[in-house]
Order: sequence, then structure tokens, then C-alpha cells
Amino acid sequence: MGRSNDGELETKEVDIASVSSSRRHAANEPCVHKVGVPPKPNLLKEFTATVKETFFSDDPLRPFKDQPRSRKFILGIQAIFPILDWGRDYNLSKFKGDLIAGLTIASLCIPQDIGYAKLANLDPQYGLYSSFVPPLIYAFMGSSRDIAIGPVAVVSLLLGTLLQNEIDPVKNKFEYRRLAFTATFFAGVTQFALGFLRLGFLVDFLSHAAIVGFMGGAAVTIALQQLKGLLGIRNFTKKTDIVSVMRSVFGSVHHGWNWQTILIGVVFLAFLIFAKYLGKRNKKFFWVPAIGPLISVILSTFFVYITRADKDGVQIVKHIDKGINPSSVQQIYFSGEYLTTGIRIGAVAGMVALTEAIAIGRTFAAMKDYQLDGNKEMVALGTMNIVGSMTSCYVATGSFSRSAVNYMAGCKTAVSNIVMSGVVCLTLFLITPLFKYTPNAILASIIISAVLGLIDYEAVVLIWKIDKFDFVACMGAFFGVVFASVEMGLLIAISISFAKILLQVTRPRTAVLGKLPRTRVYRNIEQYPDATKVPGVLIVRVDSAIYFSNSNYVKDRILRWLTDEEEQLKANGLPEIQFLIVEMSPVIDIDTSGIHALEDLYKSLQKRDVHLVLANPGQAVMDKLHASKFADHIGHDKIFLTVADAVLSCSPKTVDEV
Repeated sequence: MGRSNDGELETKEVDIASVSSSRRHAANEPCVHKVGVPPKPNLLKEFTATVKETFFSDDPLRPFKDQPRSRKFILGIQAIFPILDWGRDYNLSKFKGDLIAGLTIASLCIPQDIGYAKLANLDPQYGLYSSFVPPLIYAFMGSSRDIAIGPVAVVSLLLGTLLQNEIDPVKNKFEYRRLAFTATFFAGVTQFALGFLRLGFLVDFLSHAAIVGFMGGAAVTIALQQLKGLLGIRNFTKKTDIVSVMRSVFGSVHHGWNWQTILIGVVFLAFLIFAKYLGKRNKKFFWVPAIGPLISVILSTFFVYITRADKDGVQIVKHIDKGINPSSVQQIYFSGEYLTTGIRIGAVAGMVALTEAIAIGRTFAAMKDYQLDGNKEMVALGTMNIVGSMTSCYVATGSFSRSAVNYMAGCKTAVSNIVMSGVVCLTLFLITPLFKYTPNAILASIIISAVLGLIDYEAVVLIWKIDKFDFVACMGAFFGVVFASVEMGLLIAISISFAKILLQVTRPRTAVLGKLPRTRVYRNIEQYPDATKVPGVLIVRVDSAIYFSNSNYVKDRILRWLTDEEEQLKANGLPEIQFLIVEMSPVIDIDTSGIHALEDLYKSLQKRDVHLVLANPGQAVMDKLHASKFADHIGHDKIFLTVADAVLSCSPKTVDEV
């Protein structure tokens, strides 16, 4: 293509058939269409379009176009605080739904928060703190209507494991807490930066299969860790792998187990599992598993108090500080030896928390049919964790169990998080002294019942059926967490996810095509057994862009197809291959190495006296074929719009007979 003097776009066409159109029409033959030569691209415009599609595919500036300055300011504030947008239509009916949902998830989060804080090796009040400030921040900045914010089991375990590798949480309690706040701060910075710089697509590099395996392994690890509280063991291993845990459990069977603790834990664990079963079996009873943990805490605490079972070896929570979050700004390490450690741990915990929150948000957004802005979510999550780190909170994110209860309870907006936060605030002011006699066994039971839902058996079976490589990624992450450590499982999950990407990029699929009977359609002969090969012609389709990472493989694979076909034809005494057609419709792009690979392929075919023909190259590919002069090299009459046109020009007589 080019431009005429008056600025109109001209189309420069390539003559690709030696037989004229009039002769084809006279013979009632199909018309061979010509391939248009794309216009010479403007480098700046092409670069701008690529950047825009990569980072701004959702066109965030669209609402601001053609708006007065005052309106742009209002829209900008609403973009930062979505509550100012949907809050205009908020009414009493919606508040009723949010009030019920908020109260319901509060009854679930309070006992969970105390238990999750123990997973992170922090005092119980820090779990409650983390369900007070972060949900308030998220309610004003988040775009999800259904996510319930607070500490979660996986992130708590990950944070606790990574932190205790650096500082002993018992001997150096204050420094450990400072490092926890530092990690939380940099987790928030990581999340905020990813959203602000619109790098949310990086989260997608962790495959769904790897996440399923990681979550399942973390659930098993968390459940095993709770055996300490469930059995009443005082001296327990700090390692998280299953071998160390089981050795610690059975090594203390004669002198470490407490039968009163076991009785309390097992009875209430059975009650919680039954409550979850009842809630799943009948959706009307969704509130039963939601309030089950709180009921268990109340009953078990009352039982321990009246029987004074704590004097018989039943471990209890003891003291929980009263009052709302104290400031922790001065406790964050902004310099010193632990700064780098805090950044590293925070980045890892922040990415895991972000992945879980985005997955949950997208799930419920799809169920309610509304759009979730991933980058806004990251900014909101990052901001709440930055503020949380300054108000004695540790890493908070979206909780799947609470979000599911929030959804089932009929939440309408993020106001349910505000209601939950208010209830937690009242708890911190008024009720924390009542948790003094709460047995650790009940917290262990609550956590075990909560994490069982993270083991998704159905997803694992589906992954096995769909993609065996995905199954390897899933199992690699699972066994890495269970038999090594949480961070090792995460590393394995990321490594296998990247390995899959590299394998697909460096070893793209190719296929030999054949003609479907009584059609002009050519398809993979392995998928369509009725498809027949055209005598003297080999048609190969490349199912990927051709880059430096796979160009040599693509060339070698095509030549291997040709060699195998020639050997088979020679063995059967059939005519040799005269034309090799490369179907390029799936080839969305090609680079310099790809062009060189095509040139080498062309030279190799010349030595074999085989003609190279290209079918249906896209605009980006066609532009580079012309820029490199490769189109001139092989001849413009060797580039066709369709495979059928290419075959027709190669073998006009035999193609109609096939």
C-alpha cells in the first residue's frame, strides 16, 4: 500500500497467479485472490500502539475524553475512590443486604483472625487489627463488590515461615514484629506499583494449575501445623515440611499430648465440618458454617472457664490487648540490616496475596456479571497494606471463605467490609478480655476446617484430563510445599509455569494439512482422517509466531516433515514432492531470525528441487517479508491468500480430482 498525492490510501497488489482471471471464470474454476501488500508502517505509531495495547488495553482515559476540566477532576477522584461513583445510587435496600452480610462475615472473621495471627507468629490482636483498618481502606478504593478483606491462612503461613527464618519470634518478639510490619509495607508497595504502572499482567504468569497445587499444598501444611494446638503439644518443630511435622507429632505422643485438649479440638472440628456440609447441602443454611466458628469459640471458652481446664494442661489464648490499632510507623525498618530482608519477604507475600485477591475478585465479578478493574484492585490492595503496616496490621488480602459467605449473605457493595470492620472495632474495644480462656485447640479446629476448602479435588481431576503438563505443574507445586517449604513450593510453581511458557514458545506445534472431500478447506490430517493429501504437494501449518527462540526448530521441523513424506512416497512408488506450502495464518508475527530461517528453508528446498509457497501471511508478517526483500526473493507469485489458491496454482489439474 502507498498514499496518492491527494492523501487517499492506495492498494498495491501482487500478481500471484499465472492463469488469468478470465480464463478461470471461463473454465468455471475458483477465483484466485491476490494478497495485498501492507502500507509501510510508521515506527512511532506502531510503537505507541503496542505500548497502548500492552499497558492500556482497557483505555482508562476514555471517560475523560471531550469532558470539561471540572468534570475530569470529578471523574479522576471517582477513579481513585469508586465509592464516590456507586455511592450516589446507594439506598436503604442495599444497606440491609450489606448489613446482614457484614455481620455474618464478622462472626466468621473474628475467630479466624486470632488463629491466623498465630500462623504468622504474632499476638492474636494483630489478626483483629488487620481486619479493622485494611477493609475500611479497601471499601473506599476497591472495585469488587464481594471481596471480604482480612488476613488469610496461606499468606499468614508464608509470612510466618519467611520471617522466622530471619528472626526468632519468641526470643526477639519486638524485632520480629518490626520485620512483619516492614514486610507488610513493602508488600503494599509492590502491589501498588504493579497497579500504578499497569503491570497487572505479570500476575497471570502464575498458571491456574500452579495456583491450585500451591493452595492445596499450603492447606495440607497449615492443617499439619495445627496439630500442635489440636493435640496440646508444647514443643513443636518450626519446620513446615510433612516429615518434620510428623516426626514432631509422634515423637511427643507419650509425654506431649493432652487428652482434654484433643477432646475439645476433635469435638468442635467435627461440629465445624458438619456445619460446612450442611451449608453446602442446603444454600438456605449458608449462615450455619459462617457463625459456626464464633459459636465454637463461645462454647469452648465457657467450658474451659467453668471447668478451669487450663490448669489441667489445656493451652489457652490468655491476654489479648484491648483497644484499636496503635501506630507502628516508627517500627518499620527503612534502613539497616533488615531492610533488604523486609523488601524480599514483602514482595513475595504481596504477590501471593495479590494473586489470591485478583482470582477471588474475578470469580465473583463473573458470577454477578460486572467488570473488575485489575489495576485499580492492585492499587487499592497496595494502599490498604501500606496504611495497614503503619497501623499495626500485617498483610491482608481477599479471603475466599469470607468472600463466599459475603456473597451468599447477599452483599450488595463494599459497605459489607465497613460493617465487618465496625464489628471488629467494637470487639477490640469491648470483647477481647472475654477471649482469655479460649483454648488454642478451638482455633486449630477453626483453621483446619477453613483450609480444607483450599484443596480443590475437582480442579485437579479436570487439570489431569485437559493438560498433563499443567498437572505436572500442579503436583510440583503441591509436593514442593508439602515436602519442602512454602517458599520452595511457590518457587517450583513459578518455575514450572515459566517452563511451560518457554516450551510452548520454543517448540510450537506444526501440522500437515489435507483437503476435506468436496470442499476447498484444508485441515490437520491427524484431526480429520478424511482429509487427503494432494499429490506432489506437502502442506505444513505453523501454529505460532516465528521468533529467534523457535525459528531454527520451525525450519528443522518443516524439513523433517518433508523428509518423512518423501521417504514414504518413495517406498510406495508415488510421485515426489514438488511444492511445499507453508500455511501462515496462525503466524501472527515474525522477526529477523524468523526471516533468516525462511531463507535457509528456501535454500534447502532449492537443493531438493522443491518450490516454496506461502499461504495467508498476516499483515505484520507480510510487511516484514517485503521489508526484508524475501517476498521478492521467492517471487510474488508464490504468496497466496488461501491454501486452496496455493494448491490450485501448484497443481490445477490434480486438485480437482482429490
